[in-house]
Amino acid sequence: MSDSARTTTPFSLDAYFERIGWEGGRRPDAATLRGVHLAHLRAVPFENLDALGGRAPSLDLADLTAKLVHGRRRGGYCYEHNTLFAAALEALGVRVTRLTARVVVGADRFEDRPRTHMALLAELPGDPQPYLADVGFGAVGSLLEPVPLLADTEFHDAGRRHRLVHAPGRGPLETWVLQAYTAGRPQAQYAFTLEPFEPSDYEVINWHIATNPRSPFARRPYVQRLTPGAHLLLDGDRVTVTRTDDGTVTERKLSDEAQARRVLAEEFGIDAPEGLTLLR
Repeated sequence: MSDSARTTTPFSLDAYFERIGWEGGRRPDAATLRGVHLAHLRAVPFENLDALGGRAPSLDLADLTAKLVHGRRRGGYCYEHNTLFAAALEALGVRVTRLTARVVVGADRFEDRPRTHMALLAELPGDPQPYLADVGFGAVGSLLEPVPLLADTEFHDAGRRHRLVHAPGRGPLETWVLQAYTAGRPQAQYAFTLEPFEPSDYEVINWHIATNPRSPFARRPYVQRLTPGAHLLLDGDRVTVTRTDDGTVTERKLSDEAQARRVLAEEFGIDAPEGLTLLR
């Protein structure tokens, strides 16, 4: 598809809002930003099944709309979610800067992790404070609502706790780190700068993450779904459920391919593509 076709693909805000169940306001303000962000997370699951099948998912807006909006029984991973969400925000009149981040959960040195995650900076008309928005981080430490870009301030976003801090960087740009509170302590999730990235940049990163045989997304199913009461995760052959109210975690192992497909359909709302082997 040509670049001109990519930039002129029509986007239906009505269809998107119907998909995520949003019936609230449409003003480009903080309340709408928070509400739409949370509604998206609860409606559209995170999944890597295209990459598991050996192909990079399309990031063209028409293809994303067909898969995540009209498809209804599929989800996507960070580039898909945040590309779609950015289009929705821009249709609302929000200025969006597309960012990349290093996923640093468990890393000793941030520099050891490449920039493979897509996040967004949202700027609202008349509001001097930009917001970090991210509906595509596949982890229990992800943001549920956007948070102001303020350092050393704790945020409570729909029941989760986060904060942003500065970290030493190696270049002229300030490095920000998103932290999530786990067992009462902040844990780094990802590190980013405010340098804007373009769709062509994500095309390259997307292809690498989806097709590199060393990528975890190319080797095992990784699926999550957020409900008001719990965070559900399928990682390989294990299903982990983290309760929202008290943080209780339960885990079970799937026994075979048929059970994996049934769990995806019944608990995650995803119909796995025909011919795809889930458990390897």
